[in-house]
Amino acid sequence: MKPQDIFKETLAALSANKVRSGLTVLGIVIGISSVIAMISIGQGAQGSIQSSIQSIGSNLILVTPGVQRGPGSQVSAGRGSARSLTQEDADAIVQEITLARAVVPEVSGRYQVTSKGKNTNTSVVGVTTSYPTVRNVEVDQGSFVSDQNTASLSKVAVLGATTSIDLFGEGVDPIGQTIRIKNIQFKVIGVMKAKGGSGFGSQDDMIFIPLSSAQRFLAGDAYVSTISVSAQDPNSMKDIQQQITDLLLTRHHISDSTLADFSTMNQADIVATASSITQTFTVLLAAVAGISLLVGGIGIMNMMLTNVTERTKEIGLRKAIGAKRRDITLQFLSEAVLLTFFGGAIGVFLGWLVSYGVMYFGILQTSVSLFSVVLAFGVSALIGIVFGYYPALRAARLNPIEALRYE
Repeated sequence: MKPQDIFKETLAALSANKVRSGLTVLGIVIGISSVIAMISIGQGAQGSIQSSIQSIGSNLILVTPGVQRGPGSQVSAGRGSARSLTQEDADAIVQEITLARAVVPEVSGRYQVTSKGKNTNTSVVGVTTSYPTVRNVEVDQGSFVSDQNTASLSKVAVLGATTSIDLFGEGVDPIGQTIRIKNIQFKVIGVMKAKGGSGFGSQDDMIFIPLSSAQRFLAGDAYVSTISVSAQDPNSMKDIQQQITDLLLTRHHISDSTLADFSTMNQADIVATASSITQTFTVLLAAVAGISLLVGGIGIMNMMLTNVTERTKEIGLRKAIGAKRRDITLQFLSEAVLLTFFGGAIGVFLGWLVSYGVMYFGILQTSVSLFSVVLAFGVSALIGIVFGYYPALRAARLNPIEALRYE
């Protein structure tokens, strides 16, 4: 049979029972759309996490304090709450690590902050003047913390964009106003540009004050909670991380690195780890959604077996007038493949629609990739071939004499 003849016969056969064909296609549509939607949600989440991590700074190495529970154990989950890093450690990194572009020690904590008639609970971070360079943030109004502010223990504050709105309202200029942190009055000298993002602490929902003031008036000691080190380029990050580790081990008089009272995190490693986790969840979501594809494939096999039974006489007649086994096989196999392709096309569109709706209503960020579309069509074709082959083979093997006698 010619391909065009097979195509015409396939359309005629499927159109003969539109309701049955439609219900069979529905199973494939649900399966394909589920796979597309789940993959797009997983990829969108991966992209969102990566951009959130990258937004905390460029070429960043984070040094945080941590307490070991014993030899060979992991650093305690309470990183940042231990007291093992000092201002002197940060100064030593500045002096010894020549590849570092900038070094910023930080002291952070959450406090209830009040202004005239308003209050909020937010992160207050003690920083130095290099913080905007390391963390890729910019001042929108006023000025940032200066070296003079740090040296003189100035009670000044720079507000994140969100915190400014929370404390003073939208459209209000807070420069020169006062806020109270831990019942201590601070004068607002600047407001940062909105950066957006979430995770790892939104920098829009923070208040920045001089490091020395945070240590003296809020923390009450000379320890720091984080040392942020910015590398000159991505290629030098690994070397800087190792140099920092060796330097601090020497300074803290620790010979065994497994007993270190601090930890270093490379921004590239954080991105890679987060990407690996989200990829695993994406595969898991796609696998769960793929179960519905399996159910749809079983539905196609069931329909095709029913067609074979109903069209037994037709098959016998075709064989009696010269149709070969290959012709019968191609006929029924093409019907199964056409059903899955048609369902796949509708499923891709519906999956894209679901993904767009999830993103449009702000539930999650999604990303429909060409890979997921090609994968969906490939899987739908495979399902048509796999689940349509047995009914097609069964039809081709029918004895023409017995088929013609079938009632």
